[in-house]
Amino acid sequence: MPILPAEPDIFPPELLDRALVPSETPASWWAMYTMARREKELARRLRGLGIGFYSPLVQKRTRSPGGRMRASFVPLFASYVFVQATEQQRYQALTTNCVSRCLAVPDGVRLVHDLRQIRQLIELGAPLTVEARIEPGRRVRVRTGPMSGMEGTVVKRRGKNWLVVAVEFLQQGASVLLEDFQVEPL
Repeated sequence: MPILPAEPDIFPPELLDRALVPSETPASWWAMYTMARREKELARRLRGLGIGFYSPLVQKRTRSPGGRMRASFVPLFASYVFVQATEQQRYQALTTNCVSRCLAVPDGVRLVHDLRQIRQLIELGAPLTVEARIEPGRRVRVRTGPMSGMEGTVVKRRGKNWLVVAVEFLQQGASVLLEDFQVEPL
């Protein structure tokens, strides 16, 4: 049982799908670097302002000192919230007192592609591990299974193969254990 229920990690729910369709508004993608542990507060405020955002949340299980299992929802990428906004909306987001820095994303199409893959991994319920500072390596595509079509890098860790799906703009990502999936080199 989670301590608190999961909050929406994306607003509007179709944000990553509609980002693929050209729009008439000059909205750009921004990576908002928040002050320490303020990602959820920024997400709440952006939702209240009607500004589109995505802040991937994953469930984390811990054991209390008394032995009870606790589940909480924590940001996959600590201190980052991805925002699609006009210049005026970006300014509104900066006035929330949650944002430390605002980084312009030079390739919004690539960011949306990466974020859609991360969202798909989260929806699969696969146990994810955060990967920081991903080294460039051989890229692969999964051919079969529920992760079919996903692209990433295969790394070997602790004698097992892991698929690393990266958000290249941040040089961070998440990895999931590859079991019986067939991959093909890109």
